[in-house]
Amino acid sequence: MIFDLNYILYLLPALILGLIAQTMVSSAYKRYSQVRNARGVTGAEAAQHLLLYNDLGDVQIEGTPGELTDHYDPRSDTLRLSAGVARTPSVAALGIVAHEVGHVHQEHSNWGPMRLRAGLVPVANIGSRAGPWLVLAGVLLRFTPLAWVGIALFAVATVFFLITLPIELNASRRGLEMLQNSNLVVPEEVDGARKVLRAAAWTYVAALLTSVMQLFYYVSLVGGGGRRRN
Repeated sequence: MIFDLNYILYLLPALILGLIAQTMVSSAYKRYSQVRNARGVTGAEAAQHLLLYNDLGDVQIEGTPGELTDHYDPRSDTLRLSAGVARTPSVAALGIVAHEVGHVHQEHSNWGPMRLRAGLVPVANIGSRAGPWLVLAGVLLRFTPLAWVGIALFAVATVFFLITLPIELNASRRGLEMLQNSNLVVPEEVDGARKVLRAAAWTYVAALLTSVMQLFYYVSLVGGGGRRRN
């Protein structure tokens, strides 16, 4: 398991999809970050506009280092924007900001899937970190129950990714609707913002596929080992 060719074979499709998704995101962001939006509003200005439009003016807006590191932190109720998004009056900035405000709206409307995902976070974190090690320990010690505990923990992490995908898609849908309903975009800009968000969505598909294929590998490893011992 430390070095297993089967593990590489299981993960290869997900790794390829991940590389393609990252290329799509970089390409879409680079293209539409150079297209100035008709209103001339920066990402930070758009964020403030959309928050006020949704009566969410109490949400804080802060900067965050890096590129495409924009995110909403529900723990501190803070929307964090990268410099390239916050300071740029581009179509890409509008799309990214709208997506993150979509998450804010999900949180403040107590949307069920968001509550479910939040509840899974502690176990999912443990599962993604400790699960593989428990599987490894169970296989090396020939103690199958321990390996299955590791698989069960890792399965929770996989469920977390499964729930995350529709949450991200819904945030994009909400965000695009906000942009249009608040008159922050002209019709021809909507397609550009949608392309940026659609490309970003593939990164979540890749993350889910990676977790699913890892889970399948662990199950095949433990199940196969059990059959060989019998």
